[in-house]
Amino acid sequence: MDFALDPTSAPHGVPPIDFRKELNDEQFAAVTAPPGPLLVLAGAGSGKTRTLTYRVAYLLSQGVRPGEILLLTFTNKAAKEMLHRVQDLTGVEPGRFWGGTFHSIGHRTLRMHGETIGLPRTFTILDADESESLLRDAVESADKAFFKDKTHPRPGPLHSVISMARNTQLSLSETVTRFFPQYDTLIERLPLFAKKYAEAKRQANVLDYDDLLEFWLELLKKSPETAAYFSHRFRHVLVDEYQDTNTLQSQIVDAIGAHHQVMAVGDDAQCIYSWRGANFENILTFPDRHPGTVMHYIETNYRSTPQILALANAVLLAQPKGRHFDKELRPHRANSEKPYVVQSMDSREQAQFIVQRIRGLTDEGCALSDIAILYRAHFQALDIQLELSRLQIPYQITSGVRFFEQAHVRDLIALLRFVYNPSDTLAWNRLVVLLPKVGDKGAQKIYAAALDHAKLLQKNFVDVLDSDDVRSRVPKDAKEEWPKLVTSLQQVAEVMRTMKPSNAIETAIDGWYGDYLKGAFANYVSRLDDLKSLIGFATRFEDMQDMLAQIMLLNGETSNRSADPDADALRLTTVHQAKGLEYAAVFLIGLADGMFPLRRSIEAGDVEEERRLFYVAVTRARDELYLCWPKVNTKGGPAMLMTPSRFLQEIPADLYQPLKIKRSYGW
Repeated sequence: MDFALDPTSAPHGVPPIDFRKELNDEQFAAVTAPPGPLLVLAGAGSGKTRTLTYRVAYLLSQGVRPGEILLLTFTNKAAKEMLHRVQDLTGVEPGRFWGGTFHSIGHRTLRMHGETIGLPRTFTILDADESESLLRDAVESADKAFFKDKTHPRPGPLHSVISMARNTQLSLSETVTRFFPQYDTLIERLPLFAKKYAEAKRQANVLDYDDLLEFWLELLKKSPETAAYFSHRFRHVLVDEYQDTNTLQSQIVDAIGAHHQVMAVGDDAQCIYSWRGANFENILTFPDRHPGTVMHYIETNYRSTPQILALANAVLLAQPKGRHFDKELRPHRANSEKPYVVQSMDSREQAQFIVQRIRGLTDEGCALSDIAILYRAHFQALDIQLELSRLQIPYQITSGVRFFEQAHVRDLIALLRFVYNPSDTLAWNRLVVLLPKVGDKGAQKIYAAALDHAKLLQKNFVDVLDSDDVRSRVPKDAKEEWPKLVTSLQQVAEVMRTMKPSNAIETAIDGWYGDYLKGAFANYVSRLDDLKSLIGFATRFEDMQDMLAQIMLLNGETSNRSADPDADALRLTTVHQAKGLEYAAVFLIGLADGMFPLRRSIEAGDVEEERRLFYVAVTRARDELYLCWPKVNTKGGPAMLMTPSRFLQEIPADLYQPLKIKRSYGW
C-alpha cells in the first residue's frame, strides 16, 4: 500500500488533521513515511510519544482500518494514553485497535489460536505468587530438601532465573553466569527444575506470564497459516520503546512483521534494562533483520537548555565507534546556565550541600516536586535521606521504600536489636520467622522456652539458644539452620560487647543472615551493597544504643509522611526509575568511579550500559543540573579516596562550571 502524502485527507469519517502544522520537520517525516521497515530514533525529550500517536492518526487518515494496526507497548498505561490521544485526534475508539503490552496481545492471540499448538482455550493465567508456589511444588517433587538450604534460591529468585533464561533465549547455565552468579554451584540442577515446572503447568492447564510470549512465538513459528493470518491482518506493526525489547519480544515482532511493515520507535542511547533482559543488539541490528529499513532521526529536544544538551551530546560522543547510532540532540529552548560539577569531601557533605541548594531553589519559586535527586544505587541516597529527615524536608522515594524501611535492612536491624536487647520480642519474631516453617506462634514458643531456660540457669538469653531444651522447640524443617543462626547471634553478641557498632554489623552480614540473603533475593548483590553501606553509617557511632535509637527515630519521623504522588515533596529515585520523567532541577549524586559506574561493571569490563544510564540521568533536567561526587567513600569500612567518574572526565571542561563548596556551605 502506497500513501499519497496528503496531510489533510480523511477517509472513514476521520476529521482532517494538518500534520504539517502539528509536527516539526523530523516528526512529520517519520509520521508520514511510506510503509516499510522504519526505525525511528527519538532522542530524549524529542516527542517520541507524540510521533507514535500521530503515526497512528496518519495511517487512519490514509485509509488504513483500525484493525490493521498493531500497537505494542511496555505498559498498558502507555497504550491507553496513546490510543485515547488518537481518539481525540480522529474520533476512532481505542477498542477498535489491537493495542497493549506484549503479554496482553500474546494472551489475546493464544485465546484465539492456541489450540493450533495444542493449548486448550480453557487455560488460566497464574499470577506471580501462584507461579512461585507451583514452582516450589515442582522442585520439591524432584528434590524435597532443596529449599531447606538457605543459600539456595527461594521459589521467587529461582523463578526469576528461569524467567530470565526464557526471555533472553539463553541457556540456564549462561543465564546464571551472566545475571545470577551467586547460584553458580547449582547450574547443573536447574534444567531439571525448569522441566518439572513446565510439566506441572501443562498438567494443570495454566500459563505464567512468560508462557504468553513463548507460546505466541511458537504459534507463529509452527503454524504457517496463523503466521500468515497475522502478517496479513496487521498491515502495520508499531513498537514503542523498541530498545527495551528482549530476545523473545524482538523475535515475535520479526515474525509478525514478516512483510517488514514495522515501525520501531526507540533510542539506543536509552537502552538501560539489560538486567531484566533487554537486548541492546535488537535495535542495533534491526536494519539487518529488516532489509531496506529507512532511518528517521528525531533530535529536536523540547525539554532541556542548550547547555544541558551540549553536555548530554558529549556523553554520546564518548561511546565506542560502531556500537551505536550517531545522533545529536538539538535545543529548542534559549540559553541558560551551564551544568555544575560539585566535589564534596564525602557523602555527608554532599547531602548538606544539596539540601542548602534546594532551599535556595524553593526560595526562587521552584516547587519541591520539580526537584529530583538521582542515584545509581539505593544505598547511595542514605545520607541524603538522613539529612532531609533531620531537617523535616518532605521527600518521596519513587524507586521504592526509604532506606531503613527496606525488608533486608529491617531484617539486619532486627538482628542487632535483638542481640542488644533480648527482651525485644518484635525483633526476635521478625528474625526467627525467616527460618523454614517457623511462624509467629512458633517463634513465640521458642522464645518462651529460651526465656525459661535462661532464668533457670541464670544465663544470658543468647547463650542458652543452643541448649537441647530450646532446640527441641524448633520445627523439624528449621533444625538444620538453627545452629548456624545461634552461632551468628552469639558472634554478634561477643563483638557487640568488645568492639564498635560497625564491627557488629560486619559480623552480622558475614554470618547467617548473609547466607539467607543469597537465597532470598534474586538481586542479592545490590541488597548486599545496601547492607555493607550500613557499616560506613555505623562508624559515626561509638555505642550500639545510640545507633539503633537514631535509626528508630528516623523511621518514626518519616513513616507517617503522605505518599500522595501529587504532594509538594522532593523526589528521590534511581536513574532507572527516572527514565521518562523530567524535572526543573536535577542533582545526580555519587559520580565517582566505583559508584557510577558501579565497580562490578568496571570489573566486568562492561561500562557502556552505565554510560547510557548517565545519559538518561543528565537528560532528565530541564533548567539546572548538578553533577556531584564525593572525594572520600566510607561505605563498608575504612575511608577510601575516590576519583571522579570516568563519565565526568570524558566531558570537555568548557561544558560545565565547577562549584566549590565552602565549609560553611555557601558558594
